[in-house]
Amino acid sequence: MTLTVGIVGHGEVGGIFGRGLLGKEGIAAIHAWDVRFADPATGSAARAAAQADGLQAAQDMAALCAACNLIISAVTASNTFAVAEEAAKYVRPGTRFLDLNSASPGTKQRAAAVLEAAGAAYVEAGVMTSVPPYGIRVPMLLGGAQAEALAATLAGWGMDARTVSEKLGVASAIKMSRSIMIKGLEALVIESYATARHYGVEDHVLPTLAETFPQIDWERQGAYFFSRVVQHGKRRAEEMREAAQTVQEAGFEPLMAEATADKQAWVSQLARAGVFEGIDPRHATWQDYADRLLRQQADDGPAD
Repeated sequence: MTLTVGIVGHGEVGGIFGRGLLGKEGIAAIHAWDVRFADPATGSAARAAAQADGLQAAQDMAALCAACNLIISAVTASNTFAVAEEAAKYVRPGTRFLDLNSASPGTKQRAAAVLEAAGAAYVEAGVMTSVPPYGIRVPMLLGGAQAEALAATLAGWGMDARTVSEKLGVASAIKMSRSIMIKGLEALVIESYATARHYGVEDHVLPTLAETFPQIDWERQGAYFFSRVVQHGKRRAEEMREAAQTVQEAGFEPLMAEATADKQAWVSQLARAGVFEGIDPRHATWQDYADRLLRQQADDGPAD
């Protein structure tokens, strides 16, 4: 079966998937739609970026749905349901909808309900690690009644996708539970390292971490954590709000998930304000980022 693929969200992940799927056997064309396309301030540049990736920039969601029989949603967590709801207005019956977004099981189930009511076949995906190092081969867990059939199609394109359940929400529960740990570690490292740097005790703290967890390169991991939060803190904060929702859906108070979201959002706000401007993430150390935080904190005064 020849497929025309539509990608909703031409950001980092959407761009990687679009470029990675170009030329794959059985794909006739790849279209993209992003809300930035409709923004007078960003539209021309955003469309040009999609076209430079070899994708066809759709006029709107309706045009994307009219052209495509496989739609991949790759937006920020907070937009997961809104995209599903919008697509449900225009999607053709029989279209497969692959939801890559980091959202709670409840959010995914609501997204599935509106799309399946419109005749689409909804499949949730839990993307289990950072996409850039892997590209389209990033490990993904799929869930839903049509997950097994879609997994076979994706495997034919060289993707690492396996089905974990026909029940919607299982793949997302796995993803969100992992995110609480990974994004929580990012937030803890930023707080711990910056504090140690303030007191000048980092050369004592990091060796003790290495003694306890010798398999981790704490200097290198720290730099990576800082860089990812600085670059993608807003997206990570939104994901952690969904993780908090997942904890609530399980009946617990999401104290840690909410705190992690707040830390990620705080770093994101500083990044947008230019606090980390000029730092090259390819070569930066964690100290480079921590020093900027400390300098900003000195300018702002002590926290209340």
